[in-house]
Amino acid sequence: MLYLVDVTEENWLELAALKVREEQKHFLATALGILARGYVYRNCNARVFGISKDNQMIGMALIRDFLDAPVGYDLQQFMIDARFQNMGYGTEALKMILQFLKKEARYGHVEVCVNNKDRQAIHVYEKVGFIDSGYVDEALPDYINMIYHFV
Repeated sequence: MLYLVDVTEENWLELAALKVREEQKHFLATALGILARGYVYRNCNARVFGISKDNQMIGMALIRDFLDAPVGYDLQQFMIDARFQNMGYGTEALKMILQFLKKEARYGHVEVCVNNKDRQAIHVYEKVGFIDSGYVDEALPDYINMIYHFV
């Protein structure tokens, strides 16, 4: 069974050791980089979740408040360790994150920016209900801005 867990003194090193496959490395920060971003974005209510299966860390996610219009949640980073990919854990963990944010209910949507070449990530986001928002950031023309609206 999967759980979302807070980062603690006891588990941060296990989280920092997570890695994605070689061909995925240019799509997101390292695990240690994700932990660091959680600290850097602390003024944006950032939080890093560990994703645990049977008391073993298998992934992590960074969520922060997006304070520019439209205000909402920003899924900054989401990763499942290479050893645990293609087993449905990413989809299950993403659903759990969305349920958590819906229950928190501070915003009506979640956005994520995904490299258009990262087909695997796009597939997972679409599977849980994210859609292309149509917004294109001129500074990041190779990225798709996807959005999930809480119903």
